[in-house]
Amino acid sequence: MAGRREGPLMRVAGQHSRGSRIAAAVVVGVLIGCVLAFLYPDGFVKSSRSFSDSSRLSQVISSSCASSTERIKTLESQLAILTGKNRELNSQISDLSMKLQLAGQGNAKALYKAGPFGTVKGLRKNPVVISDESVNPRLGNILQQVAINNELIVALANSNVQSMLELWFTSIKQVGIKNYLVVALDDNIERLCKEKDVPVYRRDPDEGIDSVAKTGGNHQVSGLKFRILREFLQLGYSVLLSDVDIVYIQNPFDHIYRDSDVESMSDGHSNATAYGYNDVFDEPAMGWSRYAHTMRIWVYNSGFFYIRPTVPAIELLDRVTDRLSKEKAWDQAVFNEELFFPSHPGYEGLHASKRTMDIYLFMNSKVLFKTVRKDSNLKKLKPVIVHLNYHPNKYERAKAVVEFYVNGKQNALDRFPVGSE
Repeated sequence: MAGRREGPLMRVAGQHSRGSRIAAAVVVGVLIGCVLAFLYPDGFVKSSRSFSDSSRLSQVISSSCASSTERIKTLESQLAILTGKNRELNSQISDLSMKLQLAGQGNAKALYKAGPFGTVKGLRKNPVVISDESVNPRLGNILQQVAINNELIVALANSNVQSMLELWFTSIKQVGIKNYLVVALDDNIERLCKEKDVPVYRRDPDEGIDSVAKTGGNHQVSGLKFRILREFLQLGYSVLLSDVDIVYIQNPFDHIYRDSDVESMSDGHSNATAYGYNDVFDEPAMGWSRYAHTMRIWVYNSGFFYIRPTVPAIELLDRVTDRLSKEKAWDQAVFNEELFFPSHPGYEGLHASKRTMDIYLFMNSKVLFKTVRKDSNLKKLKPVIVHLNYHPNKYERAKAVVEFYVNGKQNALDRFPVGSE
């Protein structure tokens, strides 16, 4: 049998079909290549050069960040230095201005011009005296060890107030205050302080002081402090004078302004009584001018005040000491009269700057028992100290203050009456 043969038309059709398939495959291949090239521009396997470039880029970025951090630290350090220098320059300007004003006191010739409106301020912060170590070298050595930033708390005590003294220095230790000193007025207090690791100073024998120090009552001993404090100021130290009927709850040095000769707590029990108010006196017989305006302020408490080593401050101590040696007077009354009475015929007033402490931070016991303990908002405040000056049962109330503010016993103050029993 003869074999089957394809005709001419069939051969042409077959060849055409194979060509079409090849062309389609080429087109599909090109399209797939384009898609893959778009999706994987760097290929399926990155070259070592790509990894190297990436690594270099990462190093550059890391190095740049580190450099920026170092630059920021450098700028912060420079800012701190400039801030410190600016503070020093402002202090120098203040000191020079102060010296200029002092130089002009009593001088008829003008030394400086007044500045623009609103910029002129009088002398407030007097310069401190030059330290005189010869006054009391032994005390000077003690103060060098105890004082911090040339300031410390000082209390005078004899055996009549031993129980209150122990509560006093216990509260100070609990707060973490280091710069405090007890001036022991007898052997027993000196021994107690040494046993309890409390910084103590015993004066050299002085008949004028010792006779009162050993047997004197509260007011008599209180009067001694003005004479004794003088040496502290002469040695160049600022003193926070403290009675022992005081409970410490915070460090008072964190809340003192140090911008005046004397900074004292007040016996006032409200903003008006503590900081001053306009009291109108009515005298109907005067008719049209029946109303006379007066200014009133409740006295400073001479049992807790901060005093700087300045000439006006030392003059204040001298004035009070002199008057107490000649008059049968209460030291607190004399202290306030010398601070506040102005110059008038026959009397030259003291030119000392003064500041009243915040009555809710440096709190007297009238503020506490009359107002604060009855007010839900004021009870939340944390005072710096509480002075039990308005009440005779000091020890019991002081322990209650510790229970309330330190131990958190909310009803610790409730059992006490507002006033004294």
